[in-house]
Amino acid sequence: MTVLLTGHSLDRGELLRVARDGERVELEAAARARMQETHAVVVAALERGDPIYGTTTAVGVLKRVSVAPDETGGYASRMIRHHLVGQGPTAPTDVVRATMLRLANHLAEASAGVRPELADRLVEALNRDETPPIRTVGSVGQADLAPLADLAAALFDGGTLEAGEGTALLVNNAFSTGWAALAVADVALLLDAMDVAGALSLEGIAANPTLLHSVIGRARPYPGIRRTLARFHELLEGSAIWDEGVARNLQDPLTFRNLPQIQGACRDVLAHVDGQLAIELNASQGNPIVVADEGRVVSVANFEILPLVVALDYLRVVLATALSTSAERTVKSLGTPWSGLPTGLAPVPGTAEAGLTYLSLAAQSLAVEARLLAQPVSFELVSSAHAEGIEDRTTMAPLAAWRLADMVELGERIVAIELAVGAQATELRGLRHGHGTQEAVRLIRGAVPFLDVGDTVPDIEPLVELVGRGAFSGALGIDGSAGPAA
Repeated sequence: MTVLLTGHSLDRGELLRVARDGERVELEAAARARMQETHAVVVAALERGDPIYGTTTAVGVLKRVSVAPDETGGYASRMIRHHLVGQGPTAPTDVVRATMLRLANHLAEASAGVRPELADRLVEALNRDETPPIRTVGSVGQADLAPLADLAAALFDGGTLEAGEGTALLVNNAFSTGWAALAVADVALLLDAMDVAGALSLEGIAANPTLLHSVIGRARPYPGIRRTLARFHELLEGSAIWDEGVARNLQDPLTFRNLPQIQGACRDVLAHVDGQLAIELNASQGNPIVVADEGRVVSVANFEILPLVVALDYLRVVLATALSTSAERTVKSLGTPWSGLPTGLAPVPGTAEAGLTYLSLAAQSLAVEARLLAQPVSFELVSSAHAEGIEDRTTMAPLAAWRLADMVELGERIVAIELAVGAQATELRGLRHGHGTQEAVRLIRGAVPFLDVGDTVPDIEPLVELVGRGAFSGALGIDGSAGPAA
């Protein structure tokens, strides 16, 4: 397959396929024609002597300095070198490819007013699997200047840029948006795995199934709650927890009983973030932009991507809550007062075997780290004095995306631990699994063995890998006929 860049139709799935699967890319002919049209507007404005930010002037506080007509192309190249201030580790390969794709789509949208050859170069690099190193630290998110300077210097060094093209390559948020898209895709897989882990935890403690009553979705009609209830009913179809007299408590601890509400909230927020992301993947993020029907170039602030950054902050906050409850379910599943099973889910009660007890400490430690990453960054301001007070706003967009990606990595481990503990608990309790949870246990046991007497606590790394690649998404052997039980 090939992803066709139109400037208006890029979606998260396409970005994922290009960034991680190496799918080929092509620039749409109509996008090429639009780019030629808007580039002609820039050329005409230059011939008239119109002042254009970053084209006939320098940038930032130096906007008051004019660039001579015969120097505009040279300045376009020099300004890229001026912004090579990135710091820290380099971005993962998939983030670099996502950045290149989003930048190419930004140029294909055509309001940047550059030649199609720039988009062609990015497409060529993607199809040849060129992945220049991009440093991850050093951008405040009012355009991803530092990381995009790394990219532009690597791909366009030695080439001849025309007036304004250096500005077009730097003044956008391709790095933040691409990274965010990858992280959001991973959140979707993580939530699926968290549903499965939660279902196993419910079976493991023999929870009261009224927490999944269909009335919840009618009385509190959030789409996320309804979707979560349906998924839990599918996962637990045929499970013994629906049988009369199996429930051990009238009301279970909140981290179990609130599963539909917590997971539902995550899904509602994820849907909101996906909506913002869908716009941002195709929106103009540049300054200045060409207004083709007016035949002029105007200064704007489209690099202000607050809607996406705030949404990423929001998602990290709700995800941290869900991960904390996952860790707490693990702790309680391992404790006899809550589970009614041997301490640590040791296979033989009354022995000195610790079982899986100390996995709870690992889960708690990871959850603390996840909560620390939840701190919103969209209202941070590094300084209001930069560029003589002109550049007095930040979004910290790259940090918002990076923190979400880091939180997902922590979350995969937290959920993998709950999956391992949940499987052990259900097998010790000996109740009949649901159709979905039975398949989940089969997957888990392919990665992590049942802990028997004298065994060492298993390495959960293979299970973390299963979570990360989406093994707990999809049907899991479910026939799809289950509906919310009364």
